[in-house]
Amino acid sequence: MKAGRVVLVLGGARSGKSAFAQRLAGELGDGRAIFVATAQALDEEMAERIRRHRRDRPADWPTVEAPRQVAERLAAVWRDERAVLIDCLSLLVSNVILSLGEGAGLQGAEEAVERELDGLETLFRSRPASWVIVSNEVGLGVVPPYPAGRLFRDVLGRANQRMAARADEVWLLVAGLPLRLKPGATGPSAG
Repeated sequence: MKAGRVVLVLGGARSGKSAFAQRLAGELGDGRAIFVATAQALDEEMAERIRRHRRDRPADWPTVEAPRQVAERLAAVWRDERAVLIDCLSLLVSNVILSLGEGAGLQGAEEAVERELDGLETLFRSRPASWVIVSNEVGLGVVPPYPAGRLFRDVLGRANQRMAARADEVWLLVAGLPLRLKPGATGPSAG
């Protein structure tokens, strides 16, 4: 079974990354994709954000709500969808870190996130679908003033690097404008 294309869409808050990723997933899936939502409504403001996201996506797209254990939950309901949109990796990382409790250190958090990503990569290889993964780029701002913020930034940064290395395409959204990062310019030569 041939694996499909993996596309990573990065951007800051309100950069247009979710709308871009949704259009891309629709194109890759001939108008239909399975939507994986990783958000949890921990307060009313987040509940409203989730309602707004639900209204903004096509009603006929099947949705899997998976704040954690995305691969297992997705595999359980998968039919024959040709495209999958995961929105978003940032919230998945946050959910994993929060599930570990206050004593979560960098190594434990990274290992838990690695297990999530291992499961996703297994699905990438085993399903003939295209994948669009949304994530926040958090490395462009100031250093967070609190340990939990620094832990999240570091773990998400490494998860983004792993997904970018695995992805066939990487896009960065800035002010609603998509910038293609991969394939594209390459870094310095290894020599």
